[in-house]
Amino acid sequence: MPAVDPRLLRYAKATRVFLALSVLIGAGQAVAILAQAWLLATIITDAFLHGAGLDDLSGQLALLAIALAGRALLAWVAEVIAHHASAAVKSELRMRLLHQVVRLGPRWLTGERSGELTTLATRGIDALDDYFARYLPQLVLVCFVPLIVAGRMFAADWLSATIVLVTLPLIPLFMILVGLTTKQLMARQWASLQLLAHHFLDVLSGLGTLKSFGRSRVQVATVEKLAAKQRKATLASLRIAFLSSLVLELLATLSVALVAVSVGLRLVDGRLDLQTALLVLILAPEAYLPLRLLGAHYHASAEGLGAAEQVFTVLDREIPATGTALLKANRTIELEHVMVASPDRDSPALDGLCLTIPPGRVTGVVGPSGSGKSTLLAVLLGFTRPDAGQVVVDGIDLATADLDDWRSQIAWLGQDPMLFAGTVFENIRLGRPAAAEFAVRRAAGAARVDVPLEQVIGERGNGLSAGQRRRVALARALLLDAPLLLLDEPTEGVDPDTEGELLNTLPAAFAGRTVVLVTHRPALLGLCDQVVELAPAAVAV
Repeated sequence: MPAVDPRLLRYAKATRVFLALSVLIGAGQAVAILAQAWLLATIITDAFLHGAGLDDLSGQLALLAIALAGRALLAWVAEVIAHHASAAVKSELRMRLLHQVVRLGPRWLTGERSGELTTLATRGIDALDDYFARYLPQLVLVCFVPLIVAGRMFAADWLSATIVLVTLPLIPLFMILVGLTTKQLMARQWASLQLLAHHFLDVLSGLGTLKSFGRSRVQVATVEKLAAKQRKATLASLRIAFLSSLVLELLATLSVALVAVSVGLRLVDGRLDLQTALLVLILAPEAYLPLRLLGAHYHASAEGLGAAEQVFTVLDREIPATGTALLKANRTIELEHVMVASPDRDSPALDGLCLTIPPGRVTGVVGPSGSGKSTLLAVLLGFTRPDAGQVVVDGIDLATADLDDWRSQIAWLGQDPMLFAGTVFENIRLGRPAAAEFAVRRAAGAARVDVPLEQVIGERGNGLSAGQRRRVALARALLLDAPLLLLDEPTEGVDPDTEGELLNTLPAAFAGRTVVLVTHRPALLGLCDQVVELAPAAVAV
């Protein structure tokens, strides 16, 4: 990633304002540096050569204090602005990343590691603090402060300015060479961190299963191995950081020493006056200081730069253009010769499917595993676009629809519904936060939720059985009161007695809605007005 990636300006608008303010503050700091150097050189010269006292120098000393205070104030303002800009940019990037993940949909998400995305959205974006608070302001100063200082030195002593101009490029040259190595190390460190986070999240999610099979200690060893790999990668990057800082500091120190030797020899010979010599000696370190600090801050910001590169990779992923047509979900839905390719096998998930879903009716979908039942629901949700054929709603192609508006009319119960830490009541009301309590209890009754709504559950429904989790998710879908209801195995994991109770309550909940019911339970097919059987897809061996 370049020092200032154009994508950062595109995706985080706060960066533009921050850069503009940084330029203004940097210009002010450059003026303060020149004023400070000139005043200090003049005061020392007047005091030692002309015997000026405090009364004579009071005006100059006051100006020097103002210059020092102004420089310190500008540095403080720059840091405050940098932290505010960092917070704004992180918030904007995080929201864009989350929105992009939602827009990419479940089909894309199934190919990604949740632990890596979580680390990217939290620790990764948070690592941009050092980039904005330290590296980027210093980069702005590097662009013009050394040149302004060198220009003032040239006006005073061309030989010293020439030494500075010749040696200055050596520092960014070494920074580039070091950066090539650092980039590889930081990429390796970030990859090991994401792998550790992903594996640790998987272990936590399946800890109960691991304990029941006596495999928890094996995973402890695996986590320790990954943690050791992460530790070694971190120490390797720190080693490079310390060594590169030593090289840059040494180079800057030697360059200033060359200027000092040149000035000293000519001062002894009388070819250079004291005020000019002092001015040059005071300004020379200031010319190298921005580059030295830039090199030091680069390593602190490298992790954030690596994470930002991955964030931009996600944000740059092309999303099929959505239309603007506003469709009504309580209309006839027709699938005309729909074909959806499968990335995991040679044969398509759906191949030439023709289906009419009448409004206000229950359509059952059956078929063996791999026949495309869940893919059909993904097509209806707009998560998956047909590779051939089209989905027509009341005569209008779904590809031209405003998908956000379309999905707002759908209640969906997927194969693996997500329940969050909190009460059962909060999980049911998740999709309709303003729902009244009686509506939540009515949906829970229709779904035969047999646990107290005030009961607190853990992440992913920890504390509930598989059937109870399923019924809580079903109640959440019923509460939405959406005109189109898509249910994928709603009675999976439910015992026969409870399933019998659901057969009595669901018809009333389905009344007036268009329902697509994916199931392999024969009992549920009795609720359907029509049943569609999907043929099994060929599996490549």
